[in-house]
Amino acid sequence: MGIFKRLKTITMAEINGLLDGLEDPIAMLNEYSREMEQEIAKGQKALARQIFVEKRQEAHISEAKALVVKRARQAELAMDRGEETIAKLAVQEKLTCEKQVSLYQEQLQSIKEQTQILMEKLEKLTETYQQMQQKKILLASRANVAQSMKQIQKATVSFQTDSIAIGITRAEERILQMEAEVQAGNQFSAPLTQFEYLNQNSISDEEVYSELEKLKSKKKEILS
Repeated sequence: MGIFKRLKTITMAEINGLLDGLEDPIAMLNEYSREMEQEIAKGQKALARQIFVEKRQEAHISEAKALVVKRARQAELAMDRGEETIAKLAVQEKLTCEKQVSLYQEQLQSIKEQTQILMEKLEKLTETYQQMQQKKILLASRANVAQSMKQIQKATVSFQTDSIAIGITRAEERILQMEAEVQAGNQFSAPLTQFEYLNQNSISDEEVYSELEKLKSKKKEILS
């Protein structure tokens, strides 16, 4: 039963760890940065294609205008030579090319408008990305500080003050017990030998001299 409980605890810890990782603000900011970088890359590719279409359209207009000039010149030469049928065909092609030029120019204007819109969107996206990068640095710094403070708070809260107080009390009781054992050992130590007793209770010369003086004084009183 204890093994299953331990496995459940480990599993829950791993799940919570994964959830914490998903909610990591730094990881989220990095993911947002990658997504914006991908969008900018797509926008740059789209803008490149748009500019290519614009340049190709300008090339079509130039070709059509050159063809208008060419057909106009052919029509004039044909009329000079009296070749009215050829002149008529040249004039028809010239008019057709002029219409193509007008159509191409309208299309080019629409393409340029789309290019401008795309450029503005890309510039705005790039500006937003740069602002996000600056904000990301600030938020990353704040997140690191908050994480450090959180770890400090966890470390502070994890101190079990009750158990520490109990441990100190037990240590004090053990010291008191040791002191009592030492005191009891002094009281019930082995009795002194006669020699040790005499040495501890030896009579000083001053005491002997004092007693002799007393005896002399007493003897003088009796004789007098």
